[in-house]
Amino acid sequence: MISKYNKSLFVVSTLSVLALLGCGGASKTPEAGAKSKEVVTGIDLSMFTEGAFSTPPTIVDCETAQGTETSCYEFTTTGAPAGREPGAFCPRNIDDGADAGGAWFDKSGSGDLVDITGEFILKLDEYYGDEKWMVYDAETNKVRYTATKEACLGAAKPDVEEEYMQNCIECKLEYLDDDFSLTYLIPIKPIPAKTTGRVRTVGLALDGTELSGPAPVNAILGAYTIAAFDDCGGHINVHQGYHYHSTTGCTDKTVKGEDDHAPLIGYAIDGYGIYAMKDAQGKEAEGLDECRGQTDDVRGYHYHAASPSENVFIGCLHGESVRPAGGPQGGPPPGGGPPPHGAPPEMGKQ
Repeated sequence: MISKYNKSLFVVSTLSVLALLGCGGASKTPEAGAKSKEVVTGIDLSMFTEGAFSTPPTIVDCETAQGTETSCYEFTTTGAPAGREPGAFCPRNIDDGADAGGAWFDKSGSGDLVDITGEFILKLDEYYGDEKWMVYDAETNKVRYTATKEACLGAAKPDVEEEYMQNCIECKLEYLDDDFSLTYLIPIKPIPAKTTGRVRTVGLALDGTELSGPAPVNAILGAYTIAAFDDCGGHINVHQGYHYHSTTGCTDKTVKGEDDHAPLIGYAIDGYGIYAMKDAQGKEAEGLDECRGQTDDVRGYHYHAASPSENVFIGCLHGESVRPAGGPQGGPPPGGGPPPHGAPPEMGKQ
């Protein structure tokens, strides 16, 4: 599917970011946009979209999960993508075309996303080979979707109540709390890890929103729901705001004066750049390691994202990342218990 748009770590709440191990140092405002003529080994703030952050990024002292004391960028966001409005997500009736809906993972698990058209909703039983699918009203031909905040929250429970099954899940930014914000800490200079790390939250896109870990597709489909993305590969929940599970080109940005290399889409939580899967000639990167990374003389070590329907961006973390407050990185949500439906089990979020 070709995106309708051609533009362009670990998450902790603002209240808890000061509790991060070793991150109580005085904040300093970094110089944005300074570019090195040598191999890029860290975050270039000038690559982020204007308005990506609610406050200017600052530099704080921090400690990685592996115990390394270093300096981090502290990024604070509002949970909304800078420069555009999210959507569309769910079509409204079975006659709607691609413009009225968003996208979803291809059942093959690779390649491009598939358009959520009215016909796609109509034929979900054929698509997944299960006659129980019925995400529309046969009398009115209207698509069933989560049209209220209550429905949005209800469809995200671990044990989805029957009234919220058979829905196309669509949430809005207006459902977020008025003081909603997210803070991310990312090492200024990447620190290669002795062993690769598990990916939970992937990083930050250039529009200031989260590149998230895998969505629990089996749990979503098991409740006969579709957690619809917009054509950029992202959707909204009340925990993370707008966030990506796929990349379709909406945050791509080419570094001027470099080469025909794939464009940058964001930065991982270990500070290494994440680039698109294909370069300017449409060729995929070769020789990637288990983390989907490689090294060259221009960018140093960096990642390449997987295809839109693979439900991953990168395979593992090459570098060290910051430990969150209250336990090991990627632990269960506060209070224990299972994560909400539509959320990666390790994050407790959709």
